[in-house]
Amino acid sequence: MKSGRDTPLVTVDIIIEVEDGRIVLIERKNPPHGWALPGGFVDYGESLEAAALREAREETALEVNLREQFCAYSDPHRDPRFHTVSTVFIASARGQPEGRDDAKRAALFGENALPAPIVFDHPQILKDYFHYKRTGERPKVRK
Repeated sequence: MKSGRDTPLVTVDIIIEVEDGRIVLIERKNPPHGWALPGGFVDYGESLEAAALREAREETALEVNLREQFCAYSDPHRDPRFHTVSTVFIASARGQPEGRDDAKRAALFGENALPAPIVFDHPQILKDYFHYKRTGERPKVRK
């Protein structure tokens, strides 16, 4: 067993839906390079919800409305840099996203026109999300 200092880092990811059914993805400035959901690390003393609102605003310039907590993802290999645990939120927003902070750019995509490469475990998160939108079924528990 590892010491208390060797615990996973807490993160949030946000699936931001806009009026026409598309979602916001960001192109990352920093490694790993590629496209990702907006998100990032939760600061000490910050709630998951506050972190999601902050990260969405910092990376996309959008003020979002958090609608629901979707799922948590905890595979130790989900992020090649660190062991992270992410709580994923579904949010809504109006307007055109702009890439800011550590996002080179932000853009809108539909399920059948996603960019490549998508980094981290975000392809699985997006697969789960689009399945949920079609069927109402949440992701199954993975071991």
